[in-house]
Amino acid sequence: MAFRFFLLNILLYSGICHAQTQDSLSVQSEIPKDTLVDAKVEVVKPIEAIAETDSLSIKNLSDDSFSAEIDKKWQEELYSNSLFDTIYNLVTEMTFEEVDYPELPTDTLKKRLEELDARTPFNVAYNPSLENVIKSYLKHRRKHLQKLMTLSSFYFPLFEQELDNLNIPLEIKYLAIVESALKPRAKSRVGATGLWQFMFSTGKIYGLDVSSYVDERSDPIKSTKAAAKYLAKLYEIFGDWDLALAAYNSGPGNVTKAIRRSGGYQNYWNIRHNLPRETAGYLPAFLANMYIFEYAEEHGFKRYKPEKTYFETDTVVVKQMITLDQVSEVTGTPIEQLQFLNPSYKLDIIPVIKGENYSLRLPTDVLGTFVNNEDKIYTFAKEELDKREKPLPQFFNANDRIRYRVRSGDYLGKISRMYGVRVSDIKRWNGLRSNNLSIGQRLTIYPRKPYVAVAKSTSTKPKPKPLTGDVIIYTVKSGDSLWSISQKFSGVSVQNIKDWNGISGSSLKPGMKLKISKG
Repeated sequence: MAFRFFLLNILLYSGICHAQTQDSLSVQSEIPKDTLVDAKVEVVKPIEAIAETDSLSIKNLSDDSFSAEIDKKWQEELYSNSLFDTIYNLVTEMTFEEVDYPELPTDTLKKRLEELDARTPFNVAYNPSLENVIKSYLKHRRKHLQKLMTLSSFYFPLFEQELDNLNIPLEIKYLAIVESALKPRAKSRVGATGLWQFMFSTGKIYGLDVSSYVDERSDPIKSTKAAAKYLAKLYEIFGDWDLALAAYNSGPGNVTKAIRRSGGYQNYWNIRHNLPRETAGYLPAFLANMYIFEYAEEHGFKRYKPEKTYFETDTVVVKQMITLDQVSEVTGTPIEQLQFLNPSYKLDIIPVIKGENYSLRLPTDVLGTFVNNEDKIYTFAKEELDKREKPLPQFFNANDRIRYRVRSGDYLGKISRMYGVRVSDIKRWNGLRSNNLSIGQRLTIYPRKPYVAVAKSTSTKPKPKPLTGDVIIYTVKSGDSLWSISQKFSGVSVQNIKDWNGISGSSLKPGMKLKISKG
């Protein structure tokens, strides 16, 4: 919001626009509306030095030199990057009321904050407001914080690597907790998206692609690189990390206005009362999370290892359009895990577009299998997509609800793609504990994105391939998937195995017995 009025602020504060009082002051010159003027910051004498000459002249008003220099630098950044919007996310409205939490004595907190202040570039000085925020978090948000600590084991190594590349304090990683609660698909009510809450235009400027299929603001690595660049630029301009974080949240214009209104103070805590309400609680929330994470063990939090860490995954550039449920089928990787590792693909479809290199992130223990069988996997994916009838696009409002009847050959991934929702959503809406479906089962679905409806075919559906010839019993091993098993037998497809064994989904368990026809 601040950037839309940023140029006007510069004109006003540089003395190009002149104010008019109700009495004797008149406008010296008027700038035609919609006219762009070069704004230069001039060094003027203090008001006291010229008051005797003409104490009423509007020309004699001086600006805060520090804020004026900041505005000048940011204006250069604004023009060079066409940056007309800023990262903006509402921090939960924060109260600073006193909290009774005897488990953390004030003296202990003061000592720890001094230790934290000594090893970080942030001003982690004790004050009652910060104490109340920390105690409120510890008292009322323990479960939420414990979950965040587990998630952080996946994301923080990734953040630290990118922050270190630009020589940015590693503690900035805690900013993503305040911005998004470490949810890569988080979206604020004003449209900021991703771990670092980029607005659409800001994301575009910093190289984050946003299209119907892809939103790279939700890509953990790409968005972190963009956030690091943006934060580095803000620090270069303000020369203070506290002010840089405040500008990250509400825009540099709001910070420089707060500095002016405070009488020229350049310390966050001295200008906080002049910042927008949500920004006033922004740095306290950041510092509170930093403290709790740095002293997690002292407060009884556990460091749980996530199912997969960042370093246990790797990427492969896709060569052909493929869906995450197809990847799940051929690799045996649960669809929910693939969605977690690839959050930037809106419809769980990885497109292939000229000039773009979209990648698939996989656990390292299945990446080799995928790469070693790429041709077969892409052939399977193409054949599976080609078998689908020509789609007709239909659109549903967010509140529309439909009842879907499960048919032969259906599985959760297929249904989720049909209606543009996630497998986890369908399971939650219907209380499903597994991916198994039964023919005739009714599912409640809330379509939230455009989906393609399958036209009814007048042709007779081909009968499933019967079990003929030599029939063997195959015992499922750890790491097997329907696709990998089908590749072991010539002429056998995934659908054949499903039909022969009455399987509606794609989940397999080690030790499961499958009938396979070799005839």
